Amino acid sequence: MRLFKQSRVGGRYEHKDFPPTEDVLKKRSQKGADSIWEGRPKWRNTALAQAVRAGGHGPVDVAVLDANAAYLAAWKTRLPLGRLVHSTTGIHDPGQAGVHLITPPEWDHADIPSPLGARMEPGELWVTEPTLRLLMRCARDGLCDPPVIRESWTSGSTEALLEKLRRTLVELRKQAIDQGDTLTVEYLKAMYSKFVSTVGESSMNREIRRPDWMHIIRSQAFANLWFKADRARKAGLKLVQMSGTDELHLAGDWRGVFAEGRGMAEMKVKDTYTLGGEG
Repeated sequence: MRLFKQSRVGGRYEHKDFPPTEDVLKKRSQKGADSIWEGRPKWRNTALAQAVRAGGHGPVDVAVLDANAAYLAAWKTRLPLGRLVHSTTGIHDPGQAGVHLITPPEWDHADIPSPLGARMEPGELWVTEPTLRLLMRCARDGLCDPPVIRESWTSGSTEALLEKLRRTLVELRKQAIDQGDTLTVEYLKAMYSKFVSTVGESSMNREIRRPDWMHIIRSQAFANLWFKADRARKAGLKLVQMSGTDELHLAGDWRGVFAEGRGMAEMKVKDTYTLGGEG
């Protein structure tokens, strides 16, 4: 938090550390969750797996790829600056950010997961800005109908709020990797991960309470992973599995799509396996 405050010295945008927390962002019990759905993926290509098991498809070599520093990359997202204001117009203002109650569209694609992730329940749900924008982009691309916005809690927003600190940590991470300094790499990972996990309502962070930021950053990480999956699909790769903030299982020449390495824009191999192989 000290680094965050230092990065905001002379910043163009002022933000509130403790705006009122709206009901949709309040936990329903001490150990429970609030009403926001972040779109966390937990998906497998069941059609491909069934085809392999049925013998209609030969064994598939799969690479398990990891998106580097997924939460740090997700800091590049639009964050609300002030108190969230209620709206029932159903109109999306691209200059605002927050949370939205939507009726989601149907998703009829077997080769890529829904932007809503592992959600199984039908009906309206509260989503964050990144999830809404991803659904709207999918609608523009013809993958689904547009989501219907029922109500929103939003504020004026900017992508610049965490940008100076993000760039600093990205550069420090790169230097540590280049120097083989594993301890610093892990320390930096702990720093930005803890920022995300405690920026909401946490006894570990008494200096700020922005559960909207926490949900938005997490959702942006999931949206970023979806974009990588879609990029692979459009390049002709088969998406086998997608989960968490950073894991993609791909079949095909993934190095023709993604650069390999530990850089922010690169992917690294965690494992390989054969779907439908012996044993």
